[in-house]
Amino acid sequence: MKLYKTLLSLAFAAIFFVPTFSQEFLIHHVNVVTMLDDKILEDHSIYVKDGKILEIAPEKDISARGIQAVDGKGGFVFPGLAEFHAHLPNPDQFGPEFQEDVLWLYLANGVLRIRSMLGHESHLTLKAKVEKSEVPGPRMFVSGPSLNGSSVADPEAGRQMVRVQKAAGYDHLKLHPGLDTPKFLAIADEAKKVGIFYGGHVSLDVGLVTSVTNGYRSVEHIDGFLEAMLPEGTTIDPTVSGPFNMNLVGQVDQTKLAGLIQLCLENKTWIAPTLTLFERYFGYQPAHELRQQPEMVYLPGQLVTQWFNTKTKLEADGVLAETKVKPYLDFRQKLFLDLHKANVPMIMSSDSPQVFNVPGFSIHREIASMSEAGMSNYEILKTGSVNCADYFEESGEWGVLKPGAAAEFVLVQKNPLEDLTTMQKPQAIMIQGKFIQQDELQRQLDLIRKKYGRQ
Repeated sequence: MKLYKTLLSLAFAAIFFVPTFSQEFLIHHVNVVTMLDDKILEDHSIYVKDGKILEIAPEKDISARGIQAVDGKGGFVFPGLAEFHAHLPNPDQFGPEFQEDVLWLYLANGVLRIRSMLGHESHLTLKAKVEKSEVPGPRMFVSGPSLNGSSVADPEAGRQMVRVQKAAGYDHLKLHPGLDTPKFLAIADEAKKVGIFYGGHVSLDVGLVTSVTNGYRSVEHIDGFLEAMLPEGTTIDPTVSGPFNMNLVGQVDQTKLAGLIQLCLENKTWIAPTLTLFERYFGYQPAHELRQQPEMVYLPGQLVTQWFNTKTKLEADGVLAETKVKPYLDFRQKLFLDLHKANVPMIMSSDSPQVFNVPGFSIHREIASMSEAGMSNYEILKTGSVNCADYFEESGEWGVLKPGAAAEFVLVQKNPLEDLTTMQKPQAIMIQGKFIQQDELQRQLDLIRKKYGRQ
């Protein structure tokens, strides 16, 4: 096994250990989905140099210039997808090799940017290695370690954690449940002082309104809305209300949503919906079926078993009965679409790796869920490209295809604005100045599967 891991590391290095952005390319005969609008630039070429797009022009108007040329064979090119609720593993879970495997799982699925939402110091090191092209992987935004009711002893401790994480180089703060209002307000105030985005779950004591009005950049999992839509005076008993208080969905007052939407719009709050997480982790599809899905072979068997045990325990306790869960999932799906129709901005997020959500693959399940909820193909692509760049105030630098933007894109066979499933099978990706074709992406998937002894 040790020899195998060494050979695997050498294989990675052979592909990627070269100076950053050392090559230039001309990709011929592609139809370009720029995401500047919903139009297609038919039969164009893209000239890439030093990791940037220098030119996009009709095929007849651009020459090879004596540089390396690739024939796109009439395929479609769109900006790489972003997974904006990811969880990079810690090295003490399944080793540092698993961290790098996860990065390949994203790349092989056309996910070229991630926002990792549960920080560890090793993630900063990994991010730096990716930026230097020492390790292949998507570009990263990394949150710090969790700020929650247990990790934050008092308001001043919360302020200190914010300062430490900002100084360490984290891009974002992740808040988890259990914070009381004084602790939350201290964290929010300090984050604004030092200039770092923050968001996450909505603590019950704090509530959605206080979170949003005090600068929550993103509400993860559409959390806090159900509780904010309950009648005044409703008592929430966590011992009977179920995960995310799903058992209270029948008490929701829909007339309260309009005011919450207006609050989000006024405060420029973003939503990370993670629809597929709830459909799979807290949904009523049996664990034994999810365990057999094909993408599970790309993870350590021990991890999949942990997920199976977690979900089957909920099933055995009656928590995930269809009669309990379906009304809640229907509520979330409608809430997602209502927020979107009201122009509350969405960022593509599935929460991976998480119970039966395999990195990269889960984004395509999230895309299917957004489509089923009623979002158009173009708007779905925006959540995973334009919107994510806007989130970090980097509009136009990536997430679109135009001269001057990062050369981060995916080549597929069909038009994704007409067929979302085509994105599940990238023919090639462009990342970090490298054009990585389908056979290499598949080879890396095969190496990962064999490493974990999966059939």
